[in-house]
Amino acid sequence: MIEKGAIRTVKGGGDSLDSQVQPASLDLTIGEIAYRVRSSFLPQGESLSEVLPKIALYPIDLVTHPYLEKGAVYLIPLCEELSLPAEVEGKSNPKSSTGRVDVFTRVLTDRGSRFDEVSPGYHGPLYLEVFSRSFPLKVRPGLSLSQLRLFRNREILQDDELEFRHRKSPLFWIGEREKGESKRFREGVSLGMDLSFSQIVGYKARTNTIILDMTGDVRNQADAFWDPITAPASGELYLEPEAFYLFASRSKIRIPSDLAGEMVEFDAQSGELRTHYAGFFDPGFGLSEDGARAVLEIRPHDVSFRVVDGQKIFRLRFERMEQVPVRLYGDEIGSNYSHQGLKLSKYFTEFS
Repeated sequence: MIEKGAIRTVKGGGDSLDSQVQPASLDLTIGEIAYRVRSSFLPQGESLSEVLPKIALYPIDLVTHPYLEKGAVYLIPLCEELSLPAEVEGKSNPKSSTGRVDVFTRVLTDRGSRFDEVSPGYHGPLYLEVFSRSFPLKVRPGLSLSQLRLFRNREILQDDELEFRHRKSPLFWIGEREKGESKRFREGVSLGMDLSFSQIVGYKARTNTIILDMTGDVRNQADAFWDPITAPASGELYLEPEAFYLFASRSKIRIPSDLAGEMVEFDAQSGELRTHYAGFFDPGFGLSEDGARAVLEIRPHDVSFRVVDGQKIFRLRFERMEQVPVRLYGDEIGSNYSHQGLKLSKYFTEFS
């Protein structure tokens, strides 16, 4: 599609899109201008160029002033444009490194009525809404905060096939005791959080921090942005409303080379909290070892929320790739989270 011009770069983009191609997605990159806008919005049948003058407060040149304030909403034209075939549609989501720093991003298209969805046959520009809830940011043109997946015939695997494949080669596991369980799948698989690590079980974002540098020029000191959470002797924690936390899944996950994984949308019946911003797993995630844990981005809403070790807090579903990618997620392509347990975003050093 890149070769045919269905995906192309506009002013401010890189020389080649090849470096942005991941096993099952394309990294999207921000342009040189950001617009501070009054609120989040959807164009609802209008082009973004028609809506933007009504809602923009002022533009920001990210070359000379590469800073985004905490708690402010920005709209940034992306460096990529699309001319999709009629049968191809898209879905976007924040990259893992973006979600783990509590930066909420959503892609918008001209005349779109839903966030993060690109309609079949879409021709036009892409824009990114950016909202940082915990930290003020330093960014740069060309930075990738989100990724796009493209589909011809999207196929979510049904539970009976997941059960069959899991018995042949586990899609996840906790330990020996888990292998004999059956009927694990119900619209995917529900998995829990781990509060039983020997020392640190999670991290809580600090308030009123210094600027988080996302340009790649430096690695930020973790201590300045996060408070570690030690393993509770009682096996339970009380999470504060509107605070941002990182935890790890209890299960280790393995994504086969012909599948991709996705955490599904928040289920209010599981509690008043958001459990992920990113939540997409490329083919090959966790295959090089005995699996890798998912990192859970959690923000309780309205009231404090009690969680216990093993509490099922997110759901994972699997979808079929049209074909096995040429390169899988992992060490070969320098993937950041291929062996992860509880791990901060790539922008941070380890704790001192």
